[in-house]
Amino acid sequence: MSVNRTPLNQRFRGYFPVVIDVETAGFNASTDALLEIAAVTLKMDDKGLLCPDETIHFHVDPFEGANIEPAALEFNGIDPTNPLRGAVSETEAMKGICKGVRKQQKAADCQRSIIVAHNASFDQGFVNAAIERSAIKRTPFHPFVSFDTTSLAGLTLGQTVLVKACRAANISFDASEAHSALYDAQKTAELFCYMINRYQALGGWPLPQNEDEEEK
Repeated sequence: MSVNRTPLNQRFRGYFPVVIDVETAGFNASTDALLEIAAVTLKMDDKGLLCPDETIHFHVDPFEGANIEPAALEFNGIDPTNPLRGAVSETEAMKGICKGVRKQQKAADCQRSIIVAHNASFDQGFVNAAIERSAIKRTPFHPFVSFDTTSLAGLTLGQTVLVKACRAANISFDASEAHSALYDAQKTAELFCYMINRYQALGGWPLPQNEDEEEK
């Protein structure tokens, strides 16, 4: 089956999709610490299929005055005081994420980056709060538009939990590795690419031009 080649900058109206996952010390982006963040950029391969590209990953030291909920640490298994984490400041992490994403966005000839995440509003809230605390002016990310793989998976696979959605798509998922921002971002990237490529294979993309456009 032949696949139409579609440049990435045409697929999402000029947006550059970046898969993000965060691990935190609570649910409140304004007060609770960001502890880990991973970003996976995407690209089109030579067959016009979406696939993961580069990964940017940081363990993060809690910002000064950050709230840390013990229940959150018990859930994600992170010890913020462990020196072996190799954590960096929140500002260093966010500058590194933004710099790497901007570089890939420019290479793809896209206008703005858009966060892709599982339960995207949560991750986007922490990214926006961390960028604001870090006083980063040149953020590549759209402040409120996002692609939520939870909703997409519910539509296409009948599942909303990341591990169940991955398994429904025949994507391997080691539950013992879950709740690591790096692992979850990589699996979310695989899932997002699967859903986009599956839609294309079924004939849903590219959209057929209407008659008025064809006559122009």
